[in-house]
Amino acid sequence: MPAASSPRTDATRSPEPGHDPHAKTAETFDRAYAGRILAIMSVLVMIVMYIEGMLTPSLYSIAREFHVDVSQISLVLSVYLVTGVALSPIAGKLGDVYGKKRVLTVVLVIYAAAVSVTGFSPSFEFMVASRAIQGVGLTIFPLAMSLIREEFPREMVPRAQGLLSGLFGAGFAVSLPLGAFVSNTYGWRFTYHSAIPVVLAVTVAAFLFLRESPYRRPQAYVDYVGAGLLAAALALFVLGLSQGPVWGWQSDSVLGLLVVGAILLVATALVERRVHRRGHDAILDVRLLSKRNVLVTNLVIVVSGFGMFLAFQALTFRLEYPVPVGFAQSIFQTGLAFVAFAIPMLVFAPLSSLAVTRIGTKPMTVLGCLVAAAGFYAETLAGDLTQLLECMFVIGAGIAVMNSSVINLLVLTVEPREMGLATSLNAVFRNVGSSLGAPLAGSLMSTYTVLYYGQAFPSPSAFHYAYLIAAAASLFAGVIVLFAKEILGRRAVVTELASDERPDARPLAEAASGRPGLSG
Repeated sequence: MPAASSPRTDATRSPEPGHDPHAKTAETFDRAYAGRILAIMSVLVMIVMYIEGMLTPSLYSIAREFHVDVSQISLVLSVYLVTGVALSPIAGKLGDVYGKKRVLTVVLVIYAAAVSVTGFSPSFEFMVASRAIQGVGLTIFPLAMSLIREEFPREMVPRAQGLLSGLFGAGFAVSLPLGAFVSNTYGWRFTYHSAIPVVLAVTVAAFLFLRESPYRRPQAYVDYVGAGLLAAALALFVLGLSQGPVWGWQSDSVLGLLVVGAILLVATALVERRVHRRGHDAILDVRLLSKRNVLVTNLVIVVSGFGMFLAFQALTFRLEYPVPVGFAQSIFQTGLAFVAFAIPMLVFAPLSSLAVTRIGTKPMTVLGCLVAAAGFYAETLAGDLTQLLECMFVIGAGIAVMNSSVINLLVLTVEPREMGLATSLNAVFRNVGSSLGAPLAGSLMSTYTVLYYGQAFPSPSAFHYAYLIAAAASLFAGVIVLFAKEILGRRAVVTELASDERPDARPLAEAASGRPGLSG
């Protein structure tokens, strides 16, 4: 084994450099192509976030147009996420089998068609169905992360991932005010129509300018049964939570949905166990989840996603409901209000991606969780719109730091040939949390009500509980990440060198432990 020239080189080497001829290094990677793929993925992230974010300020208007209540309108968000849960692992596995570029292109075509159809929804039921098809868009992110991981050297991955995380904020920053303006002026349907040309352009760019992934597993098993069972279980949970306030929490229908959903989850676990025993890759891959960092990342994502969607669903309605229930903001004003959340995401995500390589993934993730929790808790005390906007700024900063930091635990732990499966599994956990957060918010607002102007509105308790649950979820996510194994920063360098048996490793470890600058 050749001697290391510095702790930086040792700490950032690929897990199996001798067995991975495609692994990129700082000397061998194609800078021009890496920049091109990052640019395409950046535009892709922004347009998908625009399409999803533009709908948020219009939820109240959509509910009034289709004559549905706040618990039912949550289906517009949650059914999209449930479909994403089922399709993300399948798309990731198909990417491993047939090539990530090919699968990404197909996904983009389907997504563009679904976006086009949703804008012409004649009824609420049609819109829910088209939104379910649109959920294929969630498979874009694991495929994009896999392609980014394959084309950049290990030490540059945190910066690339940080940029993409920052563009989540940019997507929100563009989508909320712009989408709200379009919706307020031309109607919410036109927001969908305006996005179609961009989606088509990105699809063509991906087809023409992306190279196919060198990592292929043609004989890999695609677990359609496991994905279907998991999606069905989550769909029943989401439907039960959404309809609880309408049908009654003790009604046979709601209890039946929740019980059958629980039974299907058990069935999913049994099926996945059998798939794993046969030597195939399961949707809930026990082998991958047995890796500490993979499990921690997924748990942090599911808990934080649950809290964020719960709070944001409640926040949207609070901004638009009339005084004294809410702040009587228009759709456009609500979109502008969410910029207070989006801007810190755009600023702090890339900054934290630079800091994480020196400070470490765990402390940066914990910091983000604590900041987000403080922002959510402060929302329970916010008495006016200015205070609420300040809380949203704090929440955006915390979530930006958390998201851009914790993803490194995953992408720098698993091998590139497993990246499609690992990132898809991560997407499953992210969507599970998000799909349960939205309907729970709708249930809280429908359960805790007060009469104003002869009409039932959510009471202050409904919003209070939503923000408290989100704060508790963020704190819990911060505790979970403490169980991860550090892979960046000075401590990671010291740990790796201390376990190295080469003669020159111990002096380097001692030097690194006293010199933070060696963490690189």
